[in-house]
Amino acid sequence: MGWQSRTRTLQVFDTELSADTVEWCPLPQWSHVLACGTYQLQKGDEKQTAENCTTPSRIGLLYLFDCNPQPSFIPPLTETQRIDTPAILDLKWCHVLISECPVLGMATASGEIQLYKLMEPQQGTCGLEYELSTELGPDRLALSLDWSTGRGESSDVRVVSSDSSGSLTVLSLGEASLTAMCQWKAHDFEAWISAFSYWDTQIVYSGGDDCKLKGWDLRMGPSSPTFTNKRHTMGVCSIHSNPHREHILATGSYDENVLLWDGRNMKQPLSETAVGGGVWRLKWHPSQEHLLLAACMHNDFHILHCQKAMEGQDAPCPVLASYILHNSLAYGADWSRLPLSNSTPPSPQEPPQTSVGLTESGGHLRIQYESPTASFDTSLEDDSGRYIPDQCPLPEKSSVPDPVTSPARDSQSLSCLMATCSFYDHMMHVWRWDWSPEDKQKPSEPVPSS
Repeated sequence: MGWQSRTRTLQVFDTELSADTVEWCPLPQWSHVLACGTYQLQKGDEKQTAENCTTPSRIGLLYLFDCNPQPSFIPPLTETQRIDTPAILDLKWCHVLISECPVLGMATASGEIQLYKLMEPQQGTCGLEYELSTELGPDRLALSLDWSTGRGESSDVRVVSSDSSGSLTVLSLGEASLTAMCQWKAHDFEAWISAFSYWDTQIVYSGGDDCKLKGWDLRMGPSSPTFTNKRHTMGVCSIHSNPHREHILATGSYDENVLLWDGRNMKQPLSETAVGGGVWRLKWHPSQEHLLLAACMHNDFHILHCQKAMEGQDAPCPVLASYILHNSLAYGADWSRLPLSNSTPPSPQEPPQTSVGLTESGGHLRIQYESPTASFDTSLEDDSGRYIPDQCPLPEKSSVPDPVTSPARDSQSLSCLMATCSFYDHMMHVWRWDWSPEDKQKPSEPVPSS
């Protein structure tokens, strides 16, 4: 059976400041809530670097949106709140309720992990309220965070964070406190990413600008890693544990490759997939265990099908879909858990009704350093404030595999809602992806000759 994969833009939102992280609330009652974080180095402080990271030079905005995915999708998102914050490097919702409220964690350029509670008034829309924070240490930026609750387990809720000093910190969440349980030097340079194993939350993974992927067992203490892997040839900046399949781990790097691992054997990856851009974020689908969303910096956003790799077949993961409408570095990406109707999306010829126009540019500007913590020179932007990356080839698309199981009981099709954001053009996009069987009654079209 042949399958077709289609993406459609539903809405584009200007975040004003550079956007680098976007997260849908994973809790069913609040799955309509979307958060987006931004990072801006204030003009006049371009000489400041990650080693000289005082708070005033880096500012951010935390956005909150409400999504109403009616069949018309006009418009799906409504902004409900914006909060002035230090520059935001990462956002993650806790996967369980804390004191009967959803909680959003934020890693900031002020070196703090901040927590916000989502409050739902009797009348009106939800809003975030600052709850508490903790400092990771002086002269550092908090670069990432992850919750131990990825499989929905609410006992012993903890947070792991990585920072620009190369350190990891594990924090315990109490009734009114966020307390550091342990902190240690994990990498020689920036520790870009940290993540729990969702199946054994005493296991923590980290990746750094020293090109190393490491594992840590908190029961043994952080004196030495359980493994150190140098398979990635550049900085390791994304890690995500699969919440549906035990032992499966995805990692990404500035070396433009996505690696899949079996946590029981970290000497050799299960697969290696070239995606044509540095892999800043990876997200497993909330219910389909084989689907992986990748934010690929200079080369847009891609959905990978990882079934064969997870079954032990040593082959790259085929790309099911690519979203290529951002005009800047692809940083933030997340799947929504909101259900979508399987109605036919607009035809390719119809322009998205709620998108803003994205003008074409004939020029190209080159970025000198891809990290969001670098100091950015204003010459990297054109007259409209947009960064135009070098053209990169899309990953080669293999034949689209059939779903392993039917995504829905009554049909073999899948419709997903996604949010992605890009840096220099300060844009957040909301789009849908439809994966469905091809209509056998439709006559096949001739393939044009090359």
